[in-house]
Amino acid sequence: MRDLTRAREDMKHLQRQAKQRLLSFLSRHGHRYAGRSRWTQAHWRWLEGIKFARPEQQIVPQEYIDTVQACGGRVASLDREVETAAHANAVWPVIEALMALRGIGLLAAVTVVAELGDLARFSGAPQLMAYLGLVPSEHSSGKRERRGGITKTGNGHVRRVLIEAAWTYRHAARKTAILQRRAERTPPEVQEIAWSAQKRL
Repeated sequence: MRDLTRAREDMKHLQRQAKQRLLSFLSRHGHRYAGRSRWTQAHWRWLEGIKFARPEQQIVPQEYIDTVQACGGRVASLDREVETAAHANAVWPVIEALMALRGIGLLAAVTVVAELGDLARFSGAPQLMAYLGLVPSEHSSGKRERRGGITKTGNGHVRRVLIEAAWTYRHAARKTAILQRRAERTPPEVQEIAWSAQKRL
């Protein structure tokens, strides 16, 4: 599964690059979107309506647009492959348990399991967080001790999905319909841990 999730990550990276280059090209030529959100249906209609005086200028944005759309198709295809592989894998119960946590969808759960392997090798959360570089750095000088940003050591793939998941905890604890459906497929003890995590964080 790790190869699938990493391939998907690569496709998303290529798509982001193409999007950035497209917008930079258009900006250089005076085309700036005035809408609220990019890559919506309205934004795509705006992109399709842009016309350049010279044919060669029209080729460039179209190449970027084609790349964005092609990468999007590959991402969707890889999403389906990840889901199929996850359901067929012996670690599916672990993936389901992780999905009971707020901010952890299928892709994030699969990434954690595929990248870390047997979670039992970690004695607890502190060791796991240290392994992933999610603990603050420390700088000591004599009796003075200063803490800095996270160390960012270890597996960057897992660190990225967990940081993204952490952003969902800035809102008050609540059980959404999606989370409730996910939780109902897990044992009661998993549901209790997931809800405790919401209230604690």
